[in-house]
Amino acid sequence: MAPRIDLIGVVVDDMARSLAFYRRLGLEVPAEADSEPHVEVTLPGGLRLAFDTVATVLSFDPGWTPPSGGQRLGLAFACDGPDEVDATYGALLKAGHEGHLPPWDAPWGQRYATVHDPDGNAVDLFAPLATTG
Repeated sequence: MAPRIDLIGVVVDDMARSLAFYRRLGLEVPAEADSEPHVEVTLPGGLRLAFDTVATVLSFDPGWTPPSGGQRLGLAFACDGPDEVDATYGALLKAGHEGHLPPWDAPWGQRYATVHDPDGNAVDLFAPLATTG
């Protein structure tokens, strides 16, 4: 059998703060996970999203250092429509998260925005633009 993607991992500085951000995007994570060093969430379709504290990563990779100069991985969350992209972006900024690209109509036919999670990772929000016909 060929390898298949099963898990995407995110290294976090503050588990509780990071999980609060992702809960705002609809991930169902129990509150008791906030104090854990490793948390996994199974997404629709079976793919898992995992969160590890820096201390956890350093426990098995003592030479690990965070990337500098930008992200190498981005996550994208589908919204129900353009208005939800705008509302979700606004709610995340109001909650104190850093916006990167405010909502805009992309030439590929989507309403798109990018916000940073608490660890500086790019998180995209998108929805198809309304079509007239």
